Amino acid sequence: MNRTAAVWHLCTAITGRLRNISTTAIDLALALHPTPAVGGVPTKAATELIAELEGDRGFYAGAVGWCDGRGDGHWVVSIRCAQLSADRRAALAHAGGGIVAESDPDDELEETTTKFATILTALGVEQ
Repeated sequence: MNRTAAVWHLCTAITGRLRNISTTAIDLALALHPTPAVGGVPTKAATELIAELEGDRGFYAGAVGWCDGRGDGHWVVSIRCAQLSADRRAALAHAGGGIVAESDPDDELEETTTKFATILTALGVEQ
């Protein structure tokens, strides 16, 4: 479990041994993006619909991380993020939730609002 000020997250570490030693952390990040949690399934149809409905997501739901010269690295999915303007006087912030057939819109709104508090706190926004 991983705790933020607003929510608890169930986290699952994934480990394994690569068949091809030349595979890098960035290769893995590209192969796993977008995750079903932010891209939907089936992948092609879901990502096309998201692009049509939402347009460019910018950094939201993207892979953020690093890869060193040996190919080692660490990547995460930016499910909550903010982009500051050049003058640092404005920010565009994003948060979302996974929608499935059984989702209740009111519950999803409440959950996303709670998750969004993490970003607002980081930006110093009074709530």
